[in-house]
Amino acid sequence: MRKLQLFILMISLCGVMPVFATQAIYPFENPQQRSQFYNLIAQLRCLVCQNESLADSNAGLAKDLRKEVYHMVLNGKNDNQIKTYLVNRYSDFVLFKPPVNRLTYLLWYGPFIFLIAAFLALLLIVRARRKLKQQQRLTPQEQQRLHNILSGDDS
Repeated sequence: MRKLQLFILMISLCGVMPVFATQAIYPFENPQQRSQFYNLIAQLRCLVCQNESLADSNAGLAKDLRKEVYHMVLNGKNDNQIKTYLVNRYSDFVLFKPPVNRLTYLLWYGPFIFLIAAFLALLLIVRARRKLKQQQRLTPQEQQRLHNILSGDDS
């Protein structure tokens, strides 16, 4: 029984080891650089994956960008200098939170415009249906005739 438990433990560790092998180790001179690096790669978007940060992505370009950010952090660049460099090279798309400017108005305000347009369309549809219902009401004579037909007294 002991050998089986040891065997299962070894097999499970073999499955975990490749995950550790893919994570690059970045040595830093001080904790501030480490913090700066990890904060930056969490704020920057992977250009391949698009919905993942550089920290979460395993794409080749993400690895290259992490190395680039790492070297800039080691060279003493601040967050704004690094972001400016990457934005100049890859556009605002590299930022998870792009700035509000004339090029990104649709990105920032588009969902609200769409929501308002959908609400207005719904309002128009509801009003049109109400008006249609009011126009389709039966007169008292038509209601009496319908009642007679349904009750079998069609005279």
